[in-house]
Amino acid sequence: MESMHVPDPVISLAVSPPKGDQDKFSKAVQRFVKEDPTFHVEYSLEGKETIFSGMGELQLDIYVERLKREYGCECTVGRPKVAIRETLAEPVKFDFQHKKQTGGHGQFARVIGELEVLTGEDQTKVEFLDETVGTNVPKNFMPGIKKGFLDMCDLGVVSGHKIAGVRFVVQDGAHHDVDSSEMAFRIAARGAVRQAFAKGSTILIEPVMAVEISVPTEFQGVVMSGISKRCGVVTGTRGQEDYFTILAEVPLNDMFGYATDLRSQTQGKGEFTMEYVRYQVCYPDKQAELIRQYEATLGQKK
Repeated sequence: MESMHVPDPVISLAVSPPKGDQDKFSKAVQRFVKEDPTFHVEYSLEGKETIFSGMGELQLDIYVERLKREYGCECTVGRPKVAIRETLAEPVKFDFQHKKQTGGHGQFARVIGELEVLTGEDQTKVEFLDETVGTNVPKNFMPGIKKGFLDMCDLGVVSGHKIAGVRFVVQDGAHHDVDSSEMAFRIAARGAVRQAFAKGSTILIEPVMAVEISVPTEFQGVVMSGISKRCGVVTGTRGQEDYFTILAEVPLNDMFGYATDLRSQTQGKGEFTMEYVRYQVCYPDKQAELIRQYEATLGQKK
């Protein structure tokens, strides 16, 4: 029997249970995860908060409401965060050397290779490939290189979002019999990723949703205008008696609060559904704003 494909989450939400309700919260979350393979939960050590992740704002809202209704656990909820990713527009070669000399043993590692670009369904994945031949980079240091690459995938380079859609290919390098170590190669791999993103053309990609909106015909114009304002692209329309259906693709980040807007535009008569389609490149102004916000955050931490 073919296994079911479960897509990666595209939206996350910080959720904090009240003090004293941790047991109820934990029991509920375990049940929700078993019921729904698209619902993910993890604990952020950095933010000291629980992160709910899934395929849409409504899905996460339902689980927050169930916590309150079924378990009497009324949680504090943060603003939803869309799973934007950093990637490269084209392959980039890297050649990075990490060298540090101290009183005792120093640190030395050099990694040479290429960051390749993954497309299609692999656009949200990261891969690691060892193409080295010979002993310039001993095999026992390869796990350190992979860890360094994955470290940077979690941290991001230009916007603080995770890296995706790249394959780290190690082709050559150099080591020192005394000063090389797994940690030295891990640091070198981090530097190689930063170097590649600095040399290459970095782009941000975001999840896009297929949206289907059904409204009375009299509200067709105002609803289609609202979709355009949310950076949406109408892909089709169809009419049936007094109702009109609009098919569109809209970035998930621009769909927050749409249920309220649609009710307002249609006197409460409109309804919509949406599902994840793919990732696409962010618009230039949005990309610039995300990078600016991240750089401002870095400035505050200094």
